[in-house]
Amino acid sequence: MEKKGIIVCGCKGRMGSAVRTILEDYDNLYFIGGVDSNYSGTEAAQAETEAEKNTHRKFLSLKEALHSTAGIKNKAIIDFTSKGASLIHAEEAVLYNVPIVIGSTGFSENDLTVIKGYGRHIPIVLSGNMSLGINVLLNIVYEASKYLGSSYDCEIIEMHHNKKKDSPSGTAKMLAGAVARQKNIDIGEKAVYGRCGDVGEREKDEIGILSVRAGDIIGEHKVIFAGNEEVIEISHKAVSRNNFARGAIKAAVWLSGKNNGYYDMRDVLGLNKYE
Repeated sequence: MEKKGIIVCGCKGRMGSAVRTILEDYDNLYFIGGVDSNYSGTEAAQAETEAEKNTHRKFLSLKEALHSTAGIKNKAIIDFTSKGASLIHAEEAVLYNVPIVIGSTGFSENDLTVIKGYGRHIPIVLSGNMSLGINVLLNIVYEASKYLGSSYDCEIIEMHHNKKKDSPSGTAKMLAGAVARQKNIDIGEKAVYGRCGDVGEREKDEIGILSVRAGDIIGEHKVIFAGNEEVIEISHKAVSRNNFARGAIKAAVWLSGKNNGYYDMRDVLGLNKYE
């Protein structure tokens, strides 16, 4: 079987570095090259070793990488950059007809509409969290909300490292979305992001989301359902970025042979969807 090549966008970042390292564990995959705007011109122009002139290459842009590797047919892109860069990368993936896995977060509804449109031309996986645990947790939170009912208030606390730029996290939005979906409410109207000052009593069906940015926390999420006589807490803690990297790689492999479309990790993992 022909090996599948992977181009990693954001290769010098935390997640991009993890993906590149984990790729070495897969016999059916290989690392074509990394894309990162933080590469210097000299660094990008030079192969790391003589043996790596055709692999492990460094590119300043995805367009350059896709043009340079046009002869490699069996390949996919894994993108952990930023919402702005990912939107550009998704468009370039369409131009070169290459499947893409996007793990960036912070997208607006308009951004997501644009990316979904690209899914008409190539297969795309986009997820705010690539781990099996979190994607299973979405179903658990949905079911908990259904059975506990409207008499239980829901609050979400998410914690990440001090370099994370967007807030709240994509995972927190996914968790809040699961609750909102179950309650059939508009998350845009009912989400409250932190509280300060004389904000009054908590409104019915309000979903509070609190973001913490400190140190090198990889990712922690806690969903709290609080009633008058008890509190239920459902939590997830990432102890390594490798879990997310393996999920992204799994998604890239899963895309092989898939029809054009817009998918998420629950499609990749074969999990039942609550919507």
